[in-house]
Parts: sequence; structure tokens; C-alpha cells
Amino acid sequence: TPLMVATSFLPFTFNQFEILLCIQDSDDPAVDVCKKLLGKYPNVDAKLLIGGKKVGINPKINNLMPGYEVAKYELVWICDSGIRVKSDTLTDMANMMTEKVGLVHGLPYVADRQGFAATLEQVYFGTSHPRTYLSANVTGFKCVTGMSCLMRKDVLDQAGGLIAFAQYIAEDYFMSKAIADRGWKFAMASQVAMQNSGSYSISLFQSRMIRWSKLRINMLPATIICEPISECFVASLIIGWAAHHVFKWDIMVFFMCHCLAWFISDYIQLRGVQGGPLCFSKLDYAVAWFIRESMAIYIFLSALWDPTIRWRTGRYRLRCGGTAEEIIDV
Repeated sequence: TPLMVATSFLPFTFNQFEILLCIQDSDDPAVDVCKKLLGKYPNVDAKLLIGGKKVGINPKINNLMPGYEVAKYELVWICDSGIRVKSDTLTDMANMMTEKVGLVHGLPYVADRQGFAATLEQVYFGTSHPRTYLSANVTGFKCVTGMSCLMRKDVLDQAGGLIAFAQYIAEDYFMSKAIADRGWKFAMASQVAMQNSGSYSISLFQSRMIRWSKLRINMLPATIICEPISECFVASLIIGWAAHHVFKWDIMVFFMCHCLAWFISDYIQLRGVQGGPLCFSKLDYAVAWFIRESMAIYIFLSALWDPTIRWRTGRYRLRCGGTAEEIIDV
């Protein structure tokens, strides 16, 4: 794909590194792209590893296993193929890996793309998601997404290596937990983890959000209470009801004012995460924001209704504690 060529890791300005390109299927179009890149940069220490190694139910871990087993440096950067990087991204993350830090991660965001589905994703990853993500990390909660993570390999090895996390779908959470349990701290890179998937739609976004909610509910049961009341409309209703009973204020007036304040605050935060002008209008933002907030309760209830998830090419049934079993159709 042109995206993979344009955002290749190979021109990195870093002193000592190797690149291990892991691809599960030999017929994946990315194989040809990787071979062309390897030919374009013959002096870079890079390898293409195809086929993966099945060690559990997590397809990402299975795909990464051959690369992890031959990795020769003390730091391992796991980066999804849909992440857009810059030539200094690795340097930025490595600079954050100080003496007491065991994991460096990037705030997930979305690159500028065309279409309303892209706007919806960008609004979510610039408002609701970073509000929770940054708040959790500031207050000491483990909140890490595995899209772009730099980790100490010896610490992962102490926890059993990648194979120890193959029983989980949310391997990023349990890897970060294992690192934190061993006394290491987390740091956040100054650059965001810029998602730039070529396939996106409202239905794909909704399915992804439902899958994430199912995982959160399964791993952290307190999410059942905390998640709904952290959304704008539910929180505004609760606070409006409280204001009515305490101060005799009109519930709907307070609800509308609170939603407006939330809406404006989200826009300010979105501009901050973007770090520049947005590629869509304020009207597009307003529509996308309203639709995203309206979808929140439906997404949460859908996650509660069905404990099975679809991820990549498989179907999985979640178990209490974060483990899962693959559902084989017969």
C-alpha cells in the first residue's frame, strides 16, 4: 500500500536499531510492499517474518512471536502497521525511556482523512478518548493502548515474554500491568500514535467501540458503573437532577448549559490534540460530536448484551478476568 511506503520505519534517524516486519499471511499485499522497502534500503538492519507462530488465541501475539524471539536489543517497539510515524518518532520515544521507566506509549489519535466517518473517528479520539486516557495516566491508573509502545524486553521476559499474554485479547493492558507490577513507571511520548487506517466507516468505528467496551467490562467490572456516567448526556442529567433538588434549578436548563460547556471544552481539547487547524468545519464537528455522544449508551448496552467479540479473522468468547477462548464454527 502507498501508506506503508510513505510512512515506512526504514528512514529512521536513530543510531542503533533493527526492524522486524511481522506479517501473518503470505498472501497479504503488504508482503510485496515490505520486499520493495527492503530492496530500497539494503543497508538497514531489517527482516521480513511471515507466518507467525500460534502460541495462544491472540492473533496479534501470534503474529509478533517470530519477531520477538529474534529481537536482539534491550528495547522493543511494538507498532501497528496502521500507525503513521515520523523519522524522529523512535528517538522521541527513546528519550522518554529514562532510568525508572519501563514502558513508553503514545496517545492514540487519528490522521486527517476525508469523509464523515473519518471526522467521527477524529472527534472521538480528540475528545472523549484522550479525556479518559490522559486522566487515567495522570492519576496513576494503567491505561495503555498497544498501537505504539516501547518496552524493556528484559522486563517482559521476566513476566514470561509475549507468550504469557497470548491468552488475552487485550494484551496491551496485561503487558502494561505486568510491567507496573514489577515497579516500573510509564511515560507518554510527545508525539501521538497517529492512526491512519485505509479502511474506515461508521459501522467499523461502532464495532470497534463495542469491542473495546466489552474488554473493559470484562477486565474491570467497575466499568459497568463508571463508564455510562462519564458520558456527557448521562452526566449532565445526573448533575441537573442534583442541582434541581439542591438549588431548585430547572433540570432541562441546567442540562442544556452543562452539555454546551462540555461541547465547548471538547472542542478546545480537540484543537489541542490536533496541534493545528482541523480538516473539517465547526458544523461537521458539532454533528460528529452529537452523533458520537448519542451512540455512547447504545455502544455500552451492546457490549453488555453479548460477551463474544470479533477481532480480525476470529470470534472469541470473553471470560472473567480478561482471558478468552476462540469460537470455532463447525
